[in-house]
Amino acid sequence: MISIGTNALASSIVLALRPRPTDAPIIDRRGFLAELKATLPEALRNLQQGSVAPVDMAQAAIGPGMATFSRYARVVEPSGEAMSVRDALRAINGVLDEVLSAQEGDFDDDTRWCVAWFETHGFDVASYGEAETLASAKNASVAALARGGVVSSGGGKVKLFSPEELPADYDPRTDDRISLWEVVLHMARALSDGGLDPAGRILAGAEARGLDMTSAHELAYLLYSLSEKKGLTQAGILFNTLGSSWPEVRAAATSAAERPTPEAAVTLDFGELGD
Repeated sequence: MISIGTNALASSIVLALRPRPTDAPIIDRRGFLAELKATLPEALRNLQQGSVAPVDMAQAAIGPGMATFSRYARVVEPSGEAMSVRDALRAINGVLDEVLSAQEGDFDDDTRWCVAWFETHGFDVASYGEAETLASAKNASVAALARGGVVSSGGGKVKLFSPEELPADYDPRTDDRISLWEVVLHMARALSDGGLDPAGRILAGAEARGLDMTSAHELAYLLYSLSEKKGLTQAGILFNTLGSSWPEVRAAATSAAERPTPEAAVTLDFGELGD
């Protein structure tokens, strides 16, 4: 009751203290960063699967990051001084950004183009020449992206469609050129406009097409992070809601997949039934 009408955390985060062994080793900064890069990816996936909201991910990542930092009696900086907790937190945040970006390796070519374009331009208009240059680097095609319905292209300009600009009747089963980017943006819009059922139907349809929706979940977290950095508040809210609601959307998708399609429905001829 007290929190009504005030800002509140979307997730409750608990840090558990662990006594440090008396014989804890010493490590240098390079070794500490290497261990963070080795351990944070799995920790991040566990946090995402646990539905920690994207808005709380940086805070939640402190746990596994500081677990690595506190494993050592001291982390030695190049200057010979001990790394402070403040600097350790900066390092954890830096590696977290790298891990989120590294997840792009699981995305299709169209999605990797869209992510790179969004990171630079958001949903603003930019030049066609720049779009073509990026497309060559990402093994994509601006013309194909336009036919796929994720960008508008004309007059020497290119623009990504924002979620609210996408059509409301999207069905991934009939999409001629499907991508994780398109599915995630449609899911974010459907969840905002219609709730769990329409978002679940899109998820179920995308899986029926063979898309890896674990990567789609990761994309929602990445898009929230990029939206936050670019100050795109409305987009950030959509992606944060999608990322944190994924288990509920997944349950709705399961129900949608189990529901018979109209073609599979059985029609009864009541004229054949006896009195």
